[in-house]
Amino acid sequence: MTFILPPAVGYTMSNKQELYEYLAESRLLKNPDLKRAFSKVDRANFVLPSYTDIAYEDHPLPIGFGQSISQPSTVAFMLDLLDPKKDHVVLDIGSGSGWTTAMLAESVGPKGRVYSVEIIPQMLEFAKHNLKKYRYRNVTFRQSGPRLGLPEFSPYHKILVSAEAPDLSPTLLDQLATGGTLVLPISGNILQIDKISDELLESRAFPGFAFVPLQ
Repeated sequence: MTFILPPAVGYTMSNKQELYEYLAESRLLKNPDLKRAFSKVDRANFVLPSYTDIAYEDHPLPIGFGQSISQPSTVAFMLDLLDPKKDHVVLDIGSGSGWTTAMLAESVGPKGRVYSVEIIPQMLEFAKHNLKKYRYRNVTFRQSGPRLGLPEFSPYHKILVSAEAPDLSPTLLDQLATGGTLVLPISGNILQIDKISDELLESRAFPGFAFVPLQ
C-alpha cells in the first residue's frame, strides 16, 4: 500500500492502544463502531510471528502467498468510507489474515453478519485460525467460487474489496442492497460507491493507492 498519511513521526507505536490513538488523532476514525473495533481488535493477532514486534507500525506487512496485511491508516480510511454499523450485513472480499473481517464483525455487533471470502485456501485457514482468538459468532467464511462475491447471501448493506479490481463489476452491484455502499480499489483509486437505486449510483474516487490485484 502507499501511505495516505506521512510517516508517524514522533510516534512509537508498540501496542494496539497507541495505534488506535495515532489513527484517532489523524481523524481517520469517525464512526463510533469502528473506533470500538480498532481499540479492541489487535493487529498483532493477524500478522506472521516474525512481524509481531512491528505489528503496530503504519505500513503493510507480508502474510504469505504474495499477500499482505494492509497499512493501518489505509484500512481505517477504507472502513470509514464503508461506514459499517450495528446489525448490518457485510461482504468482505479478500479475507487475507482476517484483520478487516474481525473489525467488521466487531462493528456490526452480534445481530449483524459478516461474510468473508478468500480465494487462497491456505490464507482462508489462516484467517479462520486468527478469528478464533475473538470467538465472534457473526462471521461466515467461504472459499471464493467462480462468481465474484457471494450472491447466495445477498443483498448486503456494505461490500468491502481489499484487492485491486480491473473494473467495476455489475455482479457486485447486484449483490449490494439499495442504500448500500461498496468500497473497492480500481486503477490506483479507492472508490466509494453508494447505490441510490438500481438505476442510480453515486461515486467518489480517492487517488494514490496501490493494492495487490484481485484474483
